[in-house]
Amino acid sequence: MSAAATVPGIGRPRLGKALPSALWALLLLTPAFVSLASVSFYPIVNGLYLSLTNTSLITQENEFSGFANYVQLWGDAQFWNAWWHTMWFTAASTILETVIGLGMALILCEAFKGRGLVRAAMLVPWAMPTVVTSKMFGWLFDGQNGIINYILLHAGLIDQNINWYGSPDTAMTTIIIADVWKTTPFMALLLLTGLQTVPNSLIEAARMDGAKGWITFWYIRLPLLMPTLLIAGLFRALDAFRVFDLVYVLTGGGPADSTETLSTLSYKVLFSTLQFGYGSAVSTAMFVTEGIIALVFCLYLIRQIRRAQ
Repeated sequence: MSAAATVPGIGRPRLGKALPSALWALLLLTPAFVSLASVSFYPIVNGLYLSLTNTSLITQENEFSGFANYVQLWGDAQFWNAWWHTMWFTAASTILETVIGLGMALILCEAFKGRGLVRAAMLVPWAMPTVVTSKMFGWLFDGQNGIINYILLHAGLIDQNINWYGSPDTAMTTIIIADVWKTTPFMALLLLTGLQTVPNSLIEAARMDGAKGWITFWYIRLPLLMPTLLIAGLFRALDAFRVFDLVYVLTGGGPADSTETLSTLSYKVLFSTLQFGYGSAVSTAMFVTEGIIALVFCLYLIRQIRRAQ
């Protein structure tokens, strides 16, 4: 009897060597795919199907209606009002958080005493639950006893209290301010990580050639930071477009629907009027808009990468 026959396992092919590498990788990823499909893919497909029906718990209807919900959505002034509010909130908050976060990242990238403490303290607003942030800003901008009105009155900037959340002219602005305060540290953290990948040798060489701080930033740091800047902006824009809790706690979409967003509108249609079909159509339109935003960012990012190469 040969030695190979007496040793268990000799001559038997291992599973990893018996299967092609691509098939073996797919087999290992199957549990993750099943998990994602159960919590992501199935709800998306089910939502798309519901958007093509007239399902309602009030009327007890559950019939296929084709694109009737989307035809109704196209002519729904309340939907377009919420869509524009969501786009405005997304654009304003993303731009402000990116610009302010970039400034914070540039400061924290420099060496100074207590930098570690400042970096840790910077993350406190981002770590706070959104509901806590909402209640805090609700007190700050309270129309009667808020500290913001108190400061502005004693500074002589206003002559009477402003009802920040009760006026359509100021409600959305205060919500954007609250979101900027909370989420700017997240942008600063991402951009700080990108700035730390810029080689110091390039910065030192530019300074030796007489380049000032602005020239160094504009021609060296910013071009190298652009991919990180776009990815951070993409993450923030997609997250801002889904805003719900901040608006729901502060204004509930009011006053007079002046802060209504697609998330709050779909919530009201789905769970207040129990129109699952039409509410799913609103959610699907929101999903499609987010996909377009992501596509625009990705195309611009690819363009920037190709230009850099």
